[in-house]
Amino acid sequence: MKRSRPRSRPNSLRGRALVALLVMAGAVAIALTMPVRLGLDLRGGTQIVLETKSTETTEADREATDRTVEVLRGRIDALGVAEPTIVRSGDNRIVVELPGVQDPKQAADVLGRTAQLTVHSVLGAAESTEKDPGSESGAEGERVLPDEDGQPLRLKAASLTGEDVKGADARFDQQGGAGWLVTVDFKDAGGDRWAKVTGEAACHPAGDPQRRVAIVLDNKIISSPQVDPSVACGAGIAGGSTQITGSFDDAEARELALLVKGGALPVPVETIEQRTIGATLGDEAISAGAWAAVIGTALTALFIIVVYRLMGALATVALLCYGLISYAALAAVGATLTLPGLAGFVLAIGMAVDANVLVFERAREEQASRTRPSTRSSLTAGFRSAFSAIADSNITTLIAAALLFFLASGPVKGFGVTLGIGVLASMVSALVITRVLAEFAASRPAVFRRPHITGISTTGPVRDALLRRDPFLMRRPRRWLAASALVMVVAGSGILVRGLDFGIEFTGGRLIEYSTATQVDADRARDALADAGFPRAVVQSSGDGDLSVRTEELTDAEAEKVTETVGGLGGETEKVRDELIGPSLGEELRRDALIALGLALGAQLLYLAVRFRLLFGTAAVSALAHDVVILVGVFAWLGKPIDGVFLAALLTVIGYSVNDSVVLFDRVRELLAGKDRKTPFARLTNLAILQTLPRTVNTGMGAVLILASLALLAEDSLTDFALALLIGVGVGTYSSVFTASPLAIEMYDRGNGSRRSRRKGRTTEKTVPASRAERQEVS
Repeated sequence: MKRSRPRSRPNSLRGRALVALLVMAGAVAIALTMPVRLGLDLRGGTQIVLETKSTETTEADREATDRTVEVLRGRIDALGVAEPTIVRSGDNRIVVELPGVQDPKQAADVLGRTAQLTVHSVLGAAESTEKDPGSESGAEGERVLPDEDGQPLRLKAASLTGEDVKGADARFDQQGGAGWLVTVDFKDAGGDRWAKVTGEAACHPAGDPQRRVAIVLDNKIISSPQVDPSVACGAGIAGGSTQITGSFDDAEARELALLVKGGALPVPVETIEQRTIGATLGDEAISAGAWAAVIGTALTALFIIVVYRLMGALATVALLCYGLISYAALAAVGATLTLPGLAGFVLAIGMAVDANVLVFERAREEQASRTRPSTRSSLTAGFRSAFSAIADSNITTLIAAALLFFLASGPVKGFGVTLGIGVLASMVSALVITRVLAEFAASRPAVFRRPHITGISTTGPVRDALLRRDPFLMRRPRRWLAASALVMVVAGSGILVRGLDFGIEFTGGRLIEYSTATQVDADRARDALADAGFPRAVVQSSGDGDLSVRTEELTDAEAEKVTETVGGLGGETEKVRDELIGPSLGEELRRDALIALGLALGAQLLYLAVRFRLLFGTAAVSALAHDVVILVGVFAWLGKPIDGVFLAALLTVIGYSVNDSVVLFDRVRELLAGKDRKTPFARLTNLAILQTLPRTVNTGMGAVLILASLALLAEDSLTDFALALLIGVGVGTYSSVFTASPLAIEMYDRGNGSRRSRRKGRTTEKTVPASRAERQEVS
């Protein structure tokens, strides 16, 4: 038995090393063979979200939406867009991504038109079209529509529909000189109906409107040709095919053929969201995000090497492995890397440091206790002791990532994916790769003889100073609670005083960003847009020639007018971003945001109550609510937008800041199990704070370095994201110590005090003798 123990450690080390090698080999293979798919906000293009609508005859259910997807797929393929994506989202939404398409107008028109093709006999000219186009007039099914020249025609009920069409193609008639035309082929029954319609029209004299046949697409006459004089009355055009001629150019003929050939959509669709990102902006975002990742990682690596020396250097190697594993995991699951997702990738680097710091701090404690004979045994004990805190803190972050994935939309959903993958990869990096490297290095004779180079041979100057002075921070917990309440009221008052500036995700509308050759003053642009008919446009400018215009929902023609107005002020103008959110979607996103926030707090409370006890869970979640109010209030005071990216930051703060509370309460639980039960709970909590504060400071520094790099180097929208997280990390670090801990103490003392009072009351009731009057009896 004595011989088996020394062999168990090398065997376990070899096993972990084998697992680490297999993971890294798989990551390298995937990274070399499977590129990560970039989102449209990184490579440029257009995203359109369509919502199917029910009709009197067809319900817009999952099956109808699937059929609509197939019809739209054919239209997109005909547009010639490289690598398009079209998927159903939920039961009645379709997400279309068109890389490289910078002008979404044509794509939106082609996708959104229902292509309801009908063929009508013309009953004659009408007097006016004052009624709505397509409204019924007179006999059943009759309608009045203007022809190509604006002449109102009275049409009979439809004789053919798009279901009768077999195919269509655009051709150029070189021999006949008719120019571009569209040939339409009918199915068997459709050919017979077409012959009947044209045969009836041929019975009227040339020049009579009734000799015309109207081809209607989406309640609009696209062609109303007269039947050729060569067609005999009653015979019609046989053969099952015909030609549509008119003043078509090549683009119009191809578009018409595309719509007819693509078929009618089973149900109508409505564009509820539209985003266009310029390719230049995407390149700049990738470059800025990459530089932020490199500089943030370098600063974080330098920091942990200074603090933990050799172990910090090995953790840096594991950090690089984490980056490779995360990249490979994104490629393997087919995830799309978006701009917020890139930020999540960078942020998870700071979280990967967190697990290493937890292990190294616990190893320092084991080494300082003198119960471990070597650095390697201290490391082993540190990994074992820190595992529960690492697991709990990462699970709380995964809860936030899952909520983002299921409840967010667009690029923010990508942030949830990369954040979740990053958290899982950080655990593999810290618990497997760092452990293999650290234990292997600690077992080398040179390191064994020089334990000071490991960085864990002492507890560190911060911990030594705290434990030497032993400040009783929790002497008056109610003062800390009062201070927290005051800060929350001051910050939260910004919500009432300044109000919240909701982004278009939550309000609906259109946001267009421009890059102008010369800087445009915001007030001047606002006045020009008001003169152009947009008095409620919200204009913001930055010093580098960027201008953003946010308005209520605009048509494409109105958006073009806004672009012309801005171009007249700033010279050469490039549209770098164009986002359209329908009002119904904005209301839905607001509701989903509140649901996500409530579920995040509730899920954290439930998990912490199960893992610890309800007292700790309630204290931690109350501190989270405190953090949320302060963060939202600060953004209200600063006038920053509350949009989808801010929601991602808010939920990340909830998952990230609860980590400090988890680590602290994990230590309190450990002290409760090991200390004398007569030790006051406030003293135990104070000791836990002093013991975990170095970890809190070190992990906070890692996150701050990463976020500061994002704030200074990343694209504008990520600047607000990084700012929100910086505020959240600072407030979360404070609240875990000075809000959650005092609240737990007050709740613990109140609970114990009420129990002591009840016990004292019961004891008093038993021991107090009866009074003289109570002893008297009446006989």
